[in-house]
Amino acid sequence: MRLVTSVAAAALALLAAAQPAAADAAYEAFGTRGRAQDVKRTIDIVMRDNSYQPQRIQVRAGETVRFRVRNAGELLHEFNIGTAAMHQQHQREMQAMFESGMMSATSKDAMAGMDHSKMPGMNHGAMGHGGMSHGSMNHGSAPMRHDDPNAVLVDPGKTEEMVFKFTKATTLEFACNIPGHYESGMVGSVTFSR
Repeated sequence: MRLVTSVAAAALALLAAAQPAAADAAYEAFGTRGRAQDVKRTIDIVMRDNSYQPQRIQVRAGETVRFRVRNAGELLHEFNIGTAAMHQQHQREMQAMFESGMMSATSKDAMAGMDHSKMPGMNHGAMGHGGMSHGSMNHGSAPMRHDDPNAVLVDPGKTEEMVFKFTKATTLEFACNIPGHYESGMVGSVTFSR
């Protein structure tokens, strides 16, 4: 029983210590959430365990693209468009999400199925967690979430869509920032055509 309480307390401490993410709005330097009615083309992305197909995509400044992202692997993967510095920052955030138990190697909603009422010493009602969404946990500091318009998490065997408008040409890459995946080569390039 003490172990469960200690694990839960450690997870809450990690979440409370989360700092506002510098990368959260950094995508605004090159793009924004796209509108479905502005999409002129769809790019299909297939994620396998530690690779993307294709490994390079070409876009135009001002273009709104629908990305249809399919996870053909056995692990949870991310499709995230950003600069190398943004990916480095987001890797730290993702590490904290995994360490807190918010995500697992195979599920973006690892905590969704947990029965927190069974955890000894955890009075979630008194903590203001009534119907909380773990995707936007906030324990007195910046919320930990994964909902920016330049990224999508995809569970194994699933397909997700993301609509993004590229407003400015810059050096970008798409990557999976789940711990260890970027380092294993799960990264591709975004090039801008004229």
